[in-house]
Amino acid sequence: MAVNRTPEIGCWYESDLEGTFEVVAYDPDDRTIEIQYFDGAVEEIDMDGWIELAARPTEAPEDWSGSYDIEQEDYGVDLDRHHSDSGDWQNAVDSFE
Repeated sequence: MAVNRTPEIGCWYESDLEGTFEVVAYDPDDRTIEIQYFDGAVEEIDMDGWIELAARPTEAPEDWSGSYDIEQEDYGVDLDRHHSDSGDWQNAVDSFE
């Protein structure tokens, strides 16, 4: 299977060497790529390093909170509770005077 040699900003990749990461910047003139790991760490690599990674496109992680260093309890909402379960949702228009 051919590996895409050109990184695409905003796309997620996986590599046997580095795991899962997103390309957040690419400068073709300087031949540098900035990648951000799920935990938020950012690393700059050159084009030779990119080729060595043999990165394969992958889906973005389902849990978007990885780079924000927060736990599910910190979201401020109960993600497991649906609005139809509570009956306490209010119409935003009701708060206008």
